[in-house]
Amino acid sequence: MSKAEKTRQYIVEKTAPIFNTKGFAGTSLTDMTEATGLTKGSIYGNFANKDEVALACFDFNFKKVVNIIDSAIEKEATYRGKLLVYTTIYDNFLNAPFPTGGCPVLNTAIESDDTHPSLRAKSAEAIGNWKNKIAGILNKGIEAGEFKPGLDVEQTALTFIATIEGAIMITKATGKLNYRTAILNAIENMINAL
Repeated sequence: MSKAEKTRQYIVEKTAPIFNTKGFAGTSLTDMTEATGLTKGSIYGNFANKDEVALACFDFNFKKVVNIIDSAIEKEATYRGKLLVYTTIYDNFLNAPFPTGGCPVLNTAIESDDTHPSLRAKSAEAIGNWKNKIAGILNKGIEAGEFKPGLDVEQTALTFIATIEGAIMITKATGKLNYRTAILNAIENMINAL
């Protein structure tokens, strides 16, 4: 890595938790300079603007979540087990090395839906990738005889994602961890009924 690439990476690593916690609108240049110890000129010498930093931070945070989930999925021998990874990880996300602030997809999608088209596009792409990954597991599970044939794979994948993100949102809004557990148990029952 060149010195410039290392500096960019350093800025992203130090500011990603702030963007994921405070959001785009809530993260100030002062937050970024305090987190990095760099000057405004150093930050904007490496990134064109705050938008570019925020987009790089979303990618960094999302990759962190994907790596956690992919690592756990690879350890599972069955397709049902691969799907159940999501309920296990999201029910224990406080113990997993999730990005500070929680799920970057949920955080970014909620904040950016009416305010920031580039971040909204990033969260939409992440949701699409997530849907495709779950659909792939479902299709392979159907082929392997683990899941019923005729399953509407796209609808099931989208319902799965919406329910997980809904569980996170409800838990964050209410502070009630038992709500998250109850909702994730419903997803587990859904998976076991496939």
